[in-house]
Amino acid sequence: MNLQNYTQICKELQNSSAQLVAVSKMRSVQQIKTMYEAGQRVFGENRVQELTEKQPQLPNDIQWHLIGHLQRNKVKYIAPFVSMIHSVDSWGLLEEIHKRAEKAERVIDCLLQIHIAQESSKFGLNELELNELLDKLAQNPLPHIRLVGLMGMATFTDNLEEVRLEFRYLKKLFDKTKQKYFEDNDSFKEISMGMSGDYKIAIEEGSTMIRVGSLIFNQ
Repeated sequence: MNLQNYTQICKELQNSSAQLVAVSKMRSVQQIKTMYEAGQRVFGENRVQELTEKQPQLPNDIQWHLIGHLQRNKVKYIAPFVSMIHSVDSWGLLEEIHKRAEKAERVIDCLLQIHIAQESSKFGLNELELNELLDKLAQNPLPHIRLVGLMGMATFTDNLEEVRLEFRYLKKLFDKTKQKYFEDNDSFKEISMGMSGDYKIAIEEGSTMIRVGSLIFNQ
């Protein structure tokens, strides 16, 4: 654990509109408890199986975010408790989340994942696909999901200027999407971008959620 880094990041965030999602994938329940005791309440997990194993062992006021790629057949396991899903990248997944949320008598906050990186291996919608999905949603409302913003993962590179441009693009796309589809919707306000190596750039470019793991969990 690196509580010194955690404290430093929390101080940095006081001067921004961003919040910290502590990425706890592959971390033990005890490590998460230590971070919880330090004041952290929002944790992000990549894998459904790992999340469903940890969630019952930890305090009920933790907000669990699913930040990794999500398969439709796994949604049912997290729908009863997940606070936010960052990685919605298709209409079919959105429909499945809605179906499972309705069964759980909940409304689940979701982010639409946008492909902003140079790597083709990363998931996400392009701008055309984003608009098509939102046009479809306008015609077919899903009352048990609430779209609250966009998420993106930058290219894994040492070229931080490239990363900055990718984050800047996501912010511009968020602004266009907000104006076109969510102008009167105060809930659509989140931009989830930035990780341990680039979160400072992400904050400068308008991130409202940074997903940080190794910096705060590693010694």
